[in-house]
Amino acid sequence: MYRHTRCRTPIGEVTLACDEAGALVGLWMEGQRYFLGGLPERPVAQDDVPVFAQTRDWLDRYFAGERPAISELPLAPIGSAFRQEVWRILCEIPYGEVTTYGEIGRKLAARRGSGRTSARAVGGAVGHNPISIIIPCHRVIGADGSLTGYAGGLERKLALLTHEGVDAGRPFVSSGGAAL
Repeated sequence: MYRHTRCRTPIGEVTLACDEAGALVGLWMEGQRYFLGGLPERPVAQDDVPVFAQTRDWLDRYFAGERPAISELPLAPIGSAFRQEVWRILCEIPYGEVTTYGEIGRKLAARRGSGRTSARAVGGAVGHNPISIIIPCHRVIGADGSLTGYAGGLERKLALLTHEGVDAGRPFVSSGGAAL
């Protein structure tokens, strides 16, 4: 059985969901594309779940300017093996930095020991990230430095990047694939 609750953040209300084991499986912003995506059943409302308190605390600290570690939370995003690999790479993007879909594709191909992985396929996996903010898909930009899409809306992506100190009005991609 999956459970869910809601909480307020500086970028609006979010819905949290967890699995039976108490691991976080989702964090969706109000109006986000793919809302509750990946869940095999409708979650039941329940506020008093330990992971929800942990996640609220994590979010409070994040929005207060701290840099809580992703590893502090038990995460269990639901998705294909390909999506899981992409989401793991997203977790490696440092706070306050950005990377591109193409760079993620290159990292994925290198880890798999295979040829190229398409930026479009990576974009699909990034867009279906079920644990927004914590799994930092907002840190992925286009090869030309554009913000591109964001399931939670470009205004929220811009707000998150600005919060982290990225000059999101003019991000740039260095030769190493990470932007400053």
